[in-house]
Amino acid sequence: MKSLKRKPKSKAKRPKKAKVKLLKRIRNRLSSLFKFKPKEKEKTKPTRWKIPKTAQDTIPIQKIYADGIWQKDNKYSKSWAFTDINFHVADEDDKNNILLTYANILKSLPDEAQAKISLVNKKMSKERFVKESLLPLKNDGYDDYRLEYNQIIMAKKEKGNNLIRERILTITVEKRNIEEARNFFNWLSNDLTLGFKNLSSNLRELSNNERLSLIHDFFRIDEEDNFRFDWQQRKIDGASFKDSICPESIEFHSNYFQISDNKFGRVLFLREYPASVGDDYLKKLSDLAKNMVISLDLQPLSREAAVKKVDRKHLAIETDITRFRSRQNRNQNYLADVPLELSQREENVSHVLGTLANGEQKLFMCTLTLVHIADSKTELDNDSESLKNMTGGENADLATLTYQQEEGLNTVLPYGLKEIYAERSLLSNACVGFVPFSAQEINHKGGIYYGVNATSGNLILCNRRELINSNGFIVGTSGSGKSFAAKLEEFGTFLGTGDDIFVVDPESEYKYLAEKLGGEVIKIAAGSPHHINALDMEQGYGDNDGKKENPLIFKTQFVMSLCEQVMDSRQITAQHKSIIARCMQNSYKDYMKNNYQGKAPTLKDFLRELKNQPEEQAQDIALAMEVYADGTLDVFAHETNVDLHNRFTVFDLSELTNQMKTVGMLVMLDAIYNRVIANHKKGKRTWVYVDEIYLFFNNQYSAAFLEESWKRFRKKGAAVTGITQNIYDCMNYPEAQNMLSNSEFILMFNQAPRDIEIIEKLFHISPDQVSAIKDANKGAGLIKVGADLVPFVNN
Repeated sequence: MKSLKRKPKSKAKRPKKAKVKLLKRIRNRLSSLFKFKPKEKEKTKPTRWKIPKTAQDTIPIQKIYADGIWQKDNKYSKSWAFTDINFHVADEDDKNNILLTYANILKSLPDEAQAKISLVNKKMSKERFVKESLLPLKNDGYDDYRLEYNQIIMAKKEKGNNLIRERILTITVEKRNIEEARNFFNWLSNDLTLGFKNLSSNLRELSNNERLSLIHDFFRIDEEDNFRFDWQQRKIDGASFKDSICPESIEFHSNYFQISDNKFGRVLFLREYPASVGDDYLKKLSDLAKNMVISLDLQPLSREAAVKKVDRKHLAIETDITRFRSRQNRNQNYLADVPLELSQREENVSHVLGTLANGEQKLFMCTLTLVHIADSKTELDNDSESLKNMTGGENADLATLTYQQEEGLNTVLPYGLKEIYAERSLLSNACVGFVPFSAQEINHKGGIYYGVNATSGNLILCNRRELINSNGFIVGTSGSGKSFAAKLEEFGTFLGTGDDIFVVDPESEYKYLAEKLGGEVIKIAAGSPHHINALDMEQGYGDNDGKKENPLIFKTQFVMSLCEQVMDSRQITAQHKSIIARCMQNSYKDYMKNNYQGKAPTLKDFLRELKNQPEEQAQDIALAMEVYADGTLDVFAHETNVDLHNRFTVFDLSELTNQMKTVGMLVMLDAIYNRVIANHKKGKRTWVYVDEIYLFFNNQYSAAFLEESWKRFRKKGAAVTGITQNIYDCMNYPEAQNMLSNSEFILMFNQAPRDIEIIEKLFHISPDQVSAIKDANKGAGLIKVGADLVPFVNN
């Protein structure tokens, strides 16, 4: 057999030197004629990662500006905080409307911008909670009450998750300079604010201090109160802003990092996305009671880029289908069906192409990252396992970033950067599955305790001073907890502030509390030694928004209300009104000449003026008023002989007749208004509680006087709270409706069926929220604070 031998490779002949020179001359000549330069081989420089040498170097931001814009290279970012809304307690129709509105916000994002939506969970330290939420001791004889109150609040706090949740939107854009970036953010901010307003969510820009505080609180847990940053001082001493926020030390390992020797953290990312995202996906992750940040990066693509990207995908699927059919044809299987998976993929991509072409939706490149902090490595591992198990049932894969912990940390924190690339393309309607809303919380600094959130179990701490106006209502059926809630608020206000408190009490329910707090209980009844002059009038009585007005006009309106109470309202005619006004002018002539000094007139003086008038109508009024001025019910016709300057004053009207109660309530409210004016001049706030407020709505003048007081009290730094059983009573009177619409604070306990119908229409509450006030247990209901509406329980 012949052996096989490979022929040696022939050597290529080298061209002669003369020929090589000729070729070079021709090439150079052609280059000069056509200005063509031979393409040089591109040298690709490997990406060099800067290894941080200090803790400050781990902060990737290079420069910050006074208006809250941060910069790295040519990327500029700005952050906004937005408030939570009641998404998970809404009915299906409301949920769909929220998702559609949120999708429109995402679709409105400009193609050049990158959005980062961050959910920040912070566990409040005990020191901070004590400082912001508990009553400070004052050594004034009431510290025993404060200690007991604080113990109750601390016990309630331990049952909740003790989390402070913040929702942050960060927008990043590439611009040539800061001026272009400012113009872009100014334009974008208006659109975003309007979009979130449609969601009933309040969007506000974060200042430098607020953005830096977020990073500081992440790196320096339990040191929230130590954050200090002074922009002007920084410019003077030249210190870096990074000094104010960076940790003492940070060490990155392959799959975790360590902060300052006592905290451990890990960055996870969503490696496999579920086929459909449940609207509670982010809620499940954020419910872990740990310090945590979850961020969703959204990079919108232009329609052209999106269509091009999806078209490539479509072409790849069609290629796979063609190859499959070719293989089947070669096997003479001409009737073989395309595999279901391929046909579904082809159908889905075709649908996406049509949607993008029609402009119905927008395509986003999405990256979901998460960082959580623990006190030990073992705790960190357990928490990571818990988070991964939470997403296991969603057909999603939450994985640990390996050897990219620093890049992942820079991505997940609200710097506005993205340094890892684990993207998934999603349409805008799919992105909203990662809905950042859950349930509203009410947790104001310096707030008073009202119960616990029935949804989350967290404390409800409300500071009514932070609202647009502090006026409010407490409504509920008899025995549902109205009086207890009012007393608890009065108790917290008295012990926690220096404010004055007045209670108009028709049923003698507040006497015991006032006595325990060293208050003054003024019993108003026939034959009582306590007297209040119904015609007392402080200087500034009629002022309105700082404008000097004739106080006699407002006082005359008050006296007309009194006259209407003692006469049938059908008998009050234009002639009666003219006579009352004339007699009031005569009664106050000397007092006003003396610039409100000396003794004010009384109802006895007013009655004397009525009797001096020649008209028959004047005698009718005098006859009706006589029992209140010179008769057995003259409790309001004498000079004031009680102390109206106690911090806690209760007007006990329990022994007055029904007709006299309304007169008494009017006189009390007018006397309180005089005190409100005096407190306003001192810069002191006044709280007024009117129990059984429905008694004011029985006639035109008393309702009008109360409505006017509702507005005037607010302008004088006072807050009025009306307490009644049925909101139905309020809706039957225009004045009461106006008062209700001008109240930012409403406590709703168990409601009667007809009241529930009104509340549903008035506040657009969901069926889940209706259940909080329908057949509710004592002490349970809904609390409305501004735009927030939260179910609560206060046992």
